[in-house]
Amino acid sequence: MRTTGFTVGLWRNRFIAEGVTGLGDEPRPGAPREIGDEKIEQVVRLTLEKTAKGATHWSSRMLAVRTGLSQSTISRIWRAFGLKPHRTESFQLSLIHC
Repeated sequence: MRTTGFTVGLWRNRFIAEGVTGLGDEPRPGAPREIGDEKIEQVVRLTLEKTAKGATHWSSRMLAVRTGLSQSTISRIWRAFGLKPHRTESFQLSLIHC
């Protein structure tokens, strides 16, 4: 990783002024998170442990309706945790009715 002399100077000044604690991350700009850990846990648990009624897996739209969150929020949570409910890990036999 490359670091500029300017950045090193900033870190050095922070270390001189505050010691090791001055090297920690500072608060980031932007709005605080609106969705709590409990709601995120609910989405992950539902995705992994249950399926939508009459379906083989959750779609982001169906889970959004179930949890009261938006479809894009469900998609962001899935992406953050690497969840892909539409992809199965096991072999499935398709039965065709003749």
